[in-house]
Amino acid sequence: MAEVSAPPAEVLLSKRVQEMVLNGEEPQRPYICRDDGTKEAIPSPPSLIPIIDISLLSSSEPCSAQELQRLRSALSSWGCFQAIGHGIPKSFLDKIRQVAREFFEQPMEEKKRHAKGVEEFEGYGADPVPAEGQSLDWSDRLFLDVYPEDRRKPKFWPVNPKSFRGVLEEYTAKMQILTELVSKAMAKSLNLEENCFLNQFGKQAALQARFNYYSKCQRPDLVLGLKAHADGSGYTIILQDDVEGLQVFKDELWLTVPAISDALLVLMGDQMEIMTNGMFRSPVHRVLTNSEKERISVAVFYTTEPNKEIGPEEGLINEERQKIFKKVKDYADVHWEYYQQGKRAIHVAKA
Repeated sequence: MAEVSAPPAEVLLSKRVQEMVLNGEEPQRPYICRDDGTKEAIPSPPSLIPIIDISLLSSSEPCSAQELQRLRSALSSWGCFQAIGHGIPKSFLDKIRQVAREFFEQPMEEKKRHAKGVEEFEGYGADPVPAEGQSLDWSDRLFLDVYPEDRRKPKFWPVNPKSFRGVLEEYTAKMQILTELVSKAMAKSLNLEENCFLNQFGKQAALQARFNYYSKCQRPDLVLGLKAHADGSGYTIILQDDVEGLQVFKDELWLTVPAISDALLVLMGDQMEIMTNGMFRSPVHRVLTNSEKERISVAVFYTTEPNKEIGPEEGLINEERQKIFKKVKDYADVHWEYYQQGKRAIHVAKA
């Protein structure tokens, strides 16, 4: 009997992963991206991702200097940290998780009211079709431009659940405050003028929200919820639920990010690695699938305003540390082109 070839990625993307799971379908070839399902899974070692208290970073207390030093160490070594003391009540973080779950649990017809086209990025569905030979992610997502407000496209913003828009607007306002705090703290940790990174991002720096739904998967040994990559943003703020799955790659190991209900993971993107002249690293990360539980996360990407040129801060260039990166413009667009091919783009910014 002739072997039945797998459907092309474009055909599979017309269906949602949630639909496939509800229909009892097993992952097909474009989703399979891991080496060999017969190998015994190796559990991830315990993660020691640093926890930073944001409330200490802008105080005048002696502990502030210590926390700034811990921040610098975390971002130089890990490229990420778990933020606590950020001023956002856990009850509100639970609201974000709740409206996300309610949106994805709606009937498919309701969600498809906000569907994206195959080549579009914003809206409900899956990422645009990757380059030939690249795998598909075992996830569905809702991607929205949330700031500046004039970039919002109302047709993609869910009308159900009824509280979704109000909760997301409030979360966006809180993310604006948090990104200002974090950007200033990162500058101070490097002994730079506190507004230097904010100036590079620009007054119209963008915020984009990505709500992720990772369905259960019968073959977590073969399929990834999100393939390994580094972000092209300045940095990304990630809210997890209580199901672990996000991993960062460090010291040749995949390390699981612990689920801490009131913490936000702040993860550096390539733009921040460029601005810090390589002092802070943009970590490669991925998301595992789970055979027993669905998983939800909300990622907010903080990136430079359009057409903004960025480069290493002059205060981080000296005889001991030469200039590693050159100035680049619209890096996020370049990053996406490489991401679609399963590659990193950071090399294009090398001096």
